[in-house]
Amino acid sequence: MPTVNAYAAMSATEPLAPITIERRDLGPRDVLIEIKYAGICHSDIHHARGDWGPQSYPVAPGHEIAGIVTAVGPEVTKHQVGDRAGVGCMVNSCRECANCRSGREQFCLKGMTATYGATDKDGTLTHGGYSTHIVVDEDFVLRIPEGIGLDVAAPLLCAGITTYSPLRRFGAGPGKKVAVVGLGGLGHMAVKHAHAMGAEVTVLSQSLKKQDDGLRLGADHYYATSDPATFEQLAGTFDLIVNTVSAGLDLDAYLSLLAVEGTLVNVGAPAEPLSLSVFSLIMGGKNFAGSLIGGISETQEMLDFCAEHGYGSDVEVIPADKINEAWERVLASDVRYRFVIDTSTLA
Repeated sequence: MPTVNAYAAMSATEPLAPITIERRDLGPRDVLIEIKYAGICHSDIHHARGDWGPQSYPVAPGHEIAGIVTAVGPEVTKHQVGDRAGVGCMVNSCRECANCRSGREQFCLKGMTATYGATDKDGTLTHGGYSTHIVVDEDFVLRIPEGIGLDVAAPLLCAGITTYSPLRRFGAGPGKKVAVVGLGGLGHMAVKHAHAMGAEVTVLSQSLKKQDDGLRLGADHYYATSDPATFEQLAGTFDLIVNTVSAGLDLDAYLSLLAVEGTLVNVGAPAEPLSLSVFSLIMGGKNFAGSLIGGISETQEMLDFCAEHGYGSDVEVIPADKINEAWERVLASDVRYRFVIDTSTLA
């Protein structure tokens, strides 16, 4: 097995530290990627710190991966050496269930294999993108089109698809009014996507401190949810609301902002249960939905869409020795809008 450099959590309480990890040998249908950039997602922190349950350590997180193919197995047909490649939140699935066959591998009935902290089909433990190289089955490797820098492409593999999928699913486009709750790593991508799709976009944020950014990113309107007048003024307005925040919300208040038969879709994942009055749904035939990343084909569609429209994520590139500091800044919402690790600093 090849040994590569990585940054990993050794326990739920220790800071991340340099480590070497083993990657599996290149199989017949595997692709070896030299990682150039890896985005930092809030879920990396939750996972490594055991917020979602006990973990097996060490954990090298990272599921927003962009790099270059450096070797391929003899049966690989989809990728070749020199290709610009990406890896997102999953690296395998059963390929056989109804969900996998319909291109929804994220909902694999046998459980998809996460990019880190999971056991792959060959029995090896998966480690993520906070490392110099990764070996992935060709079916779970994405093509990063020319025209998008690898640094700004990396966050598209999670934040990008997480927001693109519900916008496509619920018909964001010309003539539709879309609201985005929260302007962070997910929210800023939701604004860019919805704007590129041709929707009229409104940001709903606690305050107006990011208003200039929101308008620059493509929002047509920006409102502070801390002002009660916002909910009175915008009642019955939106066809679709994408909630990107991972905190408790007054769902009844946000549902009141939907037009008849509108949809509020959650992509943020708060730790505590949410509650609502069913009358908020009944009165207006409204929908409350959830969405989880996207399948491989939809993720490729999203990458191609971003390249066609000339945008990626807004990033702050950092060296590996700044990861722990970056994690604290993520928790403090002090990033605009995604930290990306320059993995050459791991060499």
